[in-house]
Amino acid sequence: MYPPGETLTDTLPHGRIRADGRPTGELRGELYRIPDLANAVHVVGVWAQSVGVIALARWWGHPVGWVIAFAMCGRGMVRFAILMHEAAHRLLFSNRAVNDWVGKWLLAYPTFTPIDAYRRSHMAHHREEFGPREPDIAFYRGYPLPPESWWRKMRRDAFGVSGWKNLKALFLALRSDSARPIAARILGTQVVMFVLLWAIGGHWWTYPLLWLLPWMTVWRVLNRLRAVAEHGGLGASPDRRVTTHHVRQSFVAKAVFVPFNTGYHLAHHVDSGVPFARLPAFQRELEEAGYITAGLEWPNYRSLWRHARSGAADRNSDAPTTQAGASSAS
Repeated sequence: MYPPGETLTDTLPHGRIRADGRPTGELRGELYRIPDLANAVHVVGVWAQSVGVIALARWWGHPVGWVIAFAMCGRGMVRFAILMHEAAHRLLFSNRAVNDWVGKWLLAYPTFTPIDAYRRSHMAHHREEFGPREPDIAFYRGYPLPPESWWRKMRRDAFGVSGWKNLKALFLALRSDSARPIAARILGTQVVMFVLLWAIGGHWWTYPLLWLLPWMTVWRVLNRLRAVAEHGGLGASPDRRVTTHHVRQSFVAKAVFVPFNTGYHLAHHVDSGVPFARLPAFQRELEEAGYITAGLEWPNYRSLWRHARSGAADRNSDAPTTQAGASSAS
């Protein structure tokens, strides 16, 4: 699933972009600004969506409302995770103490994530994509897969097998002297969530049905699909265009599984110090500099996933070509 060699143009440095694609000077200052107020609104928004849809389901009182709430809470888990990722990079708020507190207590712990361990692992991912210490290699290697292998992974995610492994690891962490304090905080937060969602939803089963189960199922599927779209089938290289896919963004994709500009993933890996609000602008700079070319672009996520489950050794007609349209980064 590597990009065609002719798409890896060697035109940099160019203006405000260095040879490795990173911004310099005034552009760097512009792109590195953290929009504190907007991010605060986003944090409030993910909570309002998740608890709001549960409150609406209770108000409606129809089974269809609970089904919609289940799907929306699974989507909400994605939004929590992406904002937590931003906090792990310390790009959510310019005040470090605020960034870390919100990242832990309002984003990570409610969604079962030990953010400090995640931060260490994720920074290792950025330092050495596909290297010997790549922590997420299981998500990326081996593509394209045979269709049966692809669907086997999807079933494990959709039916909670992958989620149970992660949940069981959290309980097992209580046995470890070093991991117990964080595991206890996460589990304590879940007790608070149980009480809160019971009060909002009006039923004791609100938490297991609309919080725990979406995390174990819907979130797992969406997370794997996003991970494959970010790095699946690529390999180690100092050139981020060889380690990270570039996919054309659409409204539906942004609404469902790549919110908060996380779909501009190549730009994020070129310079992980750019907050998500500035990634579209950064991508436009990379396109103008010739670092990102039309031939690098997958036309949509469906085409990338179709190739990822094709079992083919070479790129097929679903892959981006030099005739692909320019990337939509606005």
